[in-house]
Amino acid sequence: MKKMGFAAVLMASLTLVGCANTDVYSGSVYRGDQAKEARSISYGTILSVRDVKIQADNQGVLGTVGGGVLGGIAGSAVGGGTGQAIATTVGALAGAIIGSSVEEKASQVSSLEMVIRKDDGKEVVVVQKKESGFVPGKRVRLVGSNSDLNVSLL
Repeated sequence: MKKMGFAAVLMASLTLVGCANTDVYSGSVYRGDQAKEARSISYGTILSVRDVKIQADNQGVLGTVGGGVLGGIAGSAVGGGTGQAIATTVGALAGAIIGSSVEEKASQVSSLEMVIRKDDGKEVVVVQKKESGFVPGKRVRLVGSNSDLNVSLL
């Protein structure tokens, strides 16, 4: 019974991996260190948009360890003796692989890759979290520098 309680708590923890804050990839969100800072501004027009994924930086070991533990628990319920030990090991390895994959997918953010022609004629590519309204032909405002840029609709 203890194994099932532990497994339930672990599953709840794995579920929370998908609840990580992905708003930081939005053009409408600024980090704390960007507040009260003078930033450059320019304007442009979206030329093209393509759906992409951002792999969030919050990947850790929770999915791998959690999946391994759950797989080991499931494997330990099979057979007895040497067969049980083998099933536990195989279950733990399979669970770790599956848990890692689940965490990786849960950490991806639906995003847009936008090619923007700035009013000075230069073209830039910006990737940020997918938000409605960013379509070819729309005018946008670019705030920041090359390495730290937010794009918003006008």
